[in-house]
Amino acid sequence: MKFTNGYWLVRDGVTLQRPAEVYDVEVLEDELIVHAPVTRILTRGDTLNKPVITVSFTAPRPDVIAVKIEHFAGHRESLPRFELESGPVTPTIVRDESAQTIDFSSGRLVARVALTGPWHVDYLWDGEVLTSSTERSIGYAQVEGEGPYVHEQLALGVGEHIYGLGERFGAFVKNGQSVDIWNADGGTSSEQAYKNVPFFLSSRGYGVLVDDAGPVSFEVGSENVSATQFSVPGERLRYEVYGGGTPLEVIERYTARSGRPPALPEWSYGLWLSTSFTTDYDEETVLSFVDGMAERDIPLSVFHFDCFWMRGFHWSDFTWDPATFPDPRGLIRKLHDRGLKVCVWINPYIAQRSVLFAEGAEKGYLLKRADGSIWQSDLWQAGMALVDFTNPEATAWYTSKLEALLDDGVDAFKTDFGERIPTDDVVWHSVSDPLREHNYYASRFNQAVFELLERRQGTGEAVVFARSATAGGQRFPIHWGGDCESTYVAMAQSLRGGLSLTSSGFGYWSHDIGGFEGTPDPTVFKRWTAFGLLSSHSRLHGSSSYRVPWLFDEESVDVMREFTVLKQKLLPYLLETAELTTASGAPVMRPMVMQFPEDPACRPLDTQYMLGADVLVAPVFQESGRVELYLPDGDWVHLIDGEQVTGGRFIARTYDVHSLGVYARAGSRAAQLVRGAEVTA
Repeated sequence: MKFTNGYWLVRDGVTLQRPAEVYDVEVLEDELIVHAPVTRILTRGDTLNKPVITVSFTAPRPDVIAVKIEHFAGHRESLPRFELESGPVTPTIVRDESAQTIDFSSGRLVARVALTGPWHVDYLWDGEVLTSSTERSIGYAQVEGEGPYVHEQLALGVGEHIYGLGERFGAFVKNGQSVDIWNADGGTSSEQAYKNVPFFLSSRGYGVLVDDAGPVSFEVGSENVSATQFSVPGERLRYEVYGGGTPLEVIERYTARSGRPPALPEWSYGLWLSTSFTTDYDEETVLSFVDGMAERDIPLSVFHFDCFWMRGFHWSDFTWDPATFPDPRGLIRKLHDRGLKVCVWINPYIAQRSVLFAEGAEKGYLLKRADGSIWQSDLWQAGMALVDFTNPEATAWYTSKLEALLDDGVDAFKTDFGERIPTDDVVWHSVSDPLREHNYYASRFNQAVFELLERRQGTGEAVVFARSATAGGQRFPIHWGGDCESTYVAMAQSLRGGLSLTSSGFGYWSHDIGGFEGTPDPTVFKRWTAFGLLSSHSRLHGSSSYRVPWLFDEESVDVMREFTVLKQKLLPYLLETAELTTASGAPVMRPMVMQFPEDPACRPLDTQYMLGADVLVAPVFQESGRVELYLPDGDWVHLIDGEQVTGGRFIARTYDVHSLGVYARAGSRAAQLVRGAEVTA
């Protein structure tokens, strides 16, 4: 959200006040509180009739500083808040009378507040400035017709790049972008996103979380071209600065606070096959697909039933459609006998014709309007309502309905939707602010289902396949990239979304192989197959057309077999990488800059990525098969054709559909697993 009209003026209908100087400070045992009026105080009379902005500094974990900017302290606290873990840390607060500064230190991270002159705070790491809050950074804005906002601007250095802010499908480097943290079902071709995370990562080696579950607005070098601005509605703004070092070290600190991705079962890394969405399918279709994959020697791990395992107009009632699946337990048993796990689609919306609607309404488990009636919509399912997950009894009721599916033999759930959450004229069971509940709803939904699976199946075995999320959602994996078109352009969009998401603390990520909307031509399908099977998780899924390879051409069968086998060979390496994910938050798929932060050539790259620390993947995004990629310094070996290349340079190659840019560090475990004894460092 922009408040100014150029550098000097404010926009029509906006009044903007900023702290002018530090008036006084309070030093508590573990907190520094700074009081800053919006004009300079020259006489006693200057203390009358003017606002004071209060800025406080605390240390929730080592190398992390939490900042609260507040106008009216009596304003009601907006809930929900993110679940953030504190850790043992004793901050130090030191006043330097000669420099007229006061330092608040958490580990190696320091907030240095200037006590004289215009408002100024430097954030330092080992004595070097990471970023700063300057005299025009903090603002308390009244916007006509909307109410108050608080904003902060943190300085951008020369050549500094900003990444993250959730799964965003536009340019990977966020500089110059306006980004609204607001979950929406917008596909992969728009500025909207399913997974909005108010956390960004800087190439200068720090991270920032805006600790607000609601609609955070970012202007990344787009209002003030030399600053990252973030604003929230209301009387206070909270944000946290995560101390410097490498991007992976920053992610480690951030996920220690917001939650680490848990371990996933080995079977989840295999190939998933879906019925697709609106296609016709029944037991015969399902078994023909599964047996067809086996007959063609394509290893399959999971079979997924999308929406129409239930009857139309009844979603979600968790009842198998008797016309197409008269014996669901028998079918699941047949799939298990073939060595497969079973996943079924669910969502948190209860259609009016669902048998659960009347029950949920009677018990008060559905979201209500202010007049006490049930909130309903015809968008998606006729007369649908929302489960009110702020009510623990409603959550227990909803998950109890899933128990029967687990009794049937279901192993995992695809937790779809959760973005279209209303904010007007609704009242939640808890004291939730509807603006904050909009994004947070996805976390409640995914957490409820994930924890049910953990209770039933044990730690390390639970898997959801989720679309929507916000900060902390990495605790309930896996997440996939939403509804993309079936084109090269959409494949690249999806990758940018995945890299932005993993830059936001998410350890695992997947996407629809072949694209969701439309039917890809055979070449696009084969190129997407290679990309998908070199992602952390791999699922074949579409909307109105199937994704079994023989329906494209016979070469598609060969390509799918080859890359499924390649992923199987890499599995020990992927499992070792995932152990690091659970221990430190380091994502399995990661942008080049995350692995090679000292290499300036890696900072803008968004058409290639690292799969773990040692495998570089550059998918083919054009019909010609040409790939331009960058190999960082060192010796690299192509995992398919064995080409050995010395890095530190860009190269261009043209690949047929049986290959792509996929190089491993020479001598690495990944190279040994695939190429064997021929590879040496």
